[in-house]
Amino acid sequence: FMTMAYIVFVNPAVLAQAGMDFGAVMTATCLAAGIATWAMGIAANYPIALAPAMGQNVFFLTVVAGMGVRWETALAAVFLSGAAFFLLTLCRIRGWLLDAVPEGLKHAIAVGIGLFIAFLGLAGAGIVEKAEGSGLLRLGDLSRAPTRVALAGLLVAAALLARGIRSGVLAGILASAGLAWALGLVEWQGVVAAPPSLAPTFLRLDLRGVLDPALLPIVLLFLFMAMFDAIGTLIGVGEQGGFLRDGRLPRATPALLADSSGTVVGSLLGTSTVTAYVESATGVQAGARTGLANLVTGTLFFLALLFSPVVRMIGGGVAVAGGGVLQPVTAPALVVVGCLMAGNVRRIDWSDFTEGFPAFLVLAGIPFTGSIADGIAFGFIGHPALKALSGRAREIHPLAYALGAVFLLRYVLL
Repeated sequence: FMTMAYIVFVNPAVLAQAGMDFGAVMTATCLAAGIATWAMGIAANYPIALAPAMGQNVFFLTVVAGMGVRWETALAAVFLSGAAFFLLTLCRIRGWLLDAVPEGLKHAIAVGIGLFIAFLGLAGAGIVEKAEGSGLLRLGDLSRAPTRVALAGLLVAAALLARGIRSGVLAGILASAGLAWALGLVEWQGVVAAPPSLAPTFLRLDLRGVLDPALLPIVLLFLFMAMFDAIGTLIGVGEQGGFLRDGRLPRATPALLADSSGTVVGSLLGTSTVTAYVESATGVQAGARTGLANLVTGTLFFLALLFSPVVRMIGGGVAVAGGGVLQPVTAPALVVVGCLMAGNVRRIDWSDFTEGFPAFLVLAGIPFTGSIADGIAFGFIGHPALKALSGRAREIHPLAYALGAVFLLRYVLL
């Protein structure tokens, strides 16, 4: 719980930028994490906790802010992706879909999202900012108190992680919060209070709006990202815990059903995609081997509902001159998480240009366009096209051509 509790502070701060109510998202985050974590422990008996995913909450934000989609419609897209993941798991054809996406693109998506998350953290800290009169970036004013607070928190988080302390991200948030409070940048609002109302986000899905054919690629991206995260984390943590049998994870179906159900429930409550957390490896390292660990972790997420004043103080932001708002307390977490996600770059086969170039289009396209959807689309279009043009068309899964056509059609019809 300590290694993933940062999401309680960061997720509301991210989704509030999409126009959602901060308090309602905080409540939805805790409830969705608690319910999904309990479901994993009870249904699959694994010590693998779940919560709204970093990366997918940022994707949600870019869909709303960058594409002009209402957050209610984006929630409906999350709901459909979770329901589709659930049905695909029941029908046992999820593997066929995953095989259609090259390994290089899977890793490139993680790297690209990591770079974008890190950029949002640097911008939220005031370390970088847009240069006036151009579309370029420049170094921010490092003399501002909020920026220095963020730098201090980033240093604490990085130092602790470097020493092998897995809760370093949370420690960085708390260090920034303490320093910000001491400098008078944030106001103490108490510790314990009744949980914020869920009414502003509960069942606010726009299911009619999401049926627009133009949003099909968005639903597909939510679906594929959810499957990548879930299966990758289950295999990774399962390998560390010794759960794998001949390279396969026993009880994988109930585990994935719990994961996909978490996304469905989370979207109904008012949060983005819920997925298994790789931070669960910390509990496995400490000796967790059964779902009992999940019952404890889920209960702690439920108890976190009572600490809304602290969450609001940490994630509420700090107003600065010029009318802007910086996030000096949560920004360090974004930078560190982005760095950890970018580590997947070493798994890309750079020796094969037909693999490396499409991967580069993704990992460069996401932060440079400011759109996760566009960056991923570049890869889905470029990979089969480059394979075909190089005379290696047979190396591509037939479904990959269909996916590339769907994303290409999106641009043709713009």
